[in-house]
Amino acid sequence: MSNVKARPESEAPDAVVPCCPPLSERPFTAEEAERTARMFKALGDPVRLRLFSAVASHEGGEACVCDISDVGVSQPTVSHHLKKLKEAGLLTSERRGTWVYYRVEPSVLAAMGQLLAVR
Repeated sequence: MSNVKARPESEAPDAVVPCCPPLSERPFTAEEAERTARMFKALGDPVRLRLFSAVASHEGGEACVCDISDVGVSQPTVSHHLKKLKEAGLLTSERRGTWVYYRVEPSVLAAMGQLLAVR
């Protein structure tokens, strides 16, 4: 589930439209609030925030699960937290052989920034 929609092709190819308007623009609809709450709830856990940060800051914006497992919890717990981040639309993944690679889409980071922007 993605929290952003691509803009029409006539606009910049990496530009995004956030899932919701900036917080200061207008009150959220119930659907916008649900979608945004899932995203922030996923980041509300310190282990998930560390994993999200590890993936986002990894060279190339992509990290193998084998490179990001040192967050103070066991590997099954890491997998659980990565699954929750994926369900919230914050990460994507791809299996390559025996390893899974995670990526934070630049559009997700841009949308989150736009959501929190004060206008």
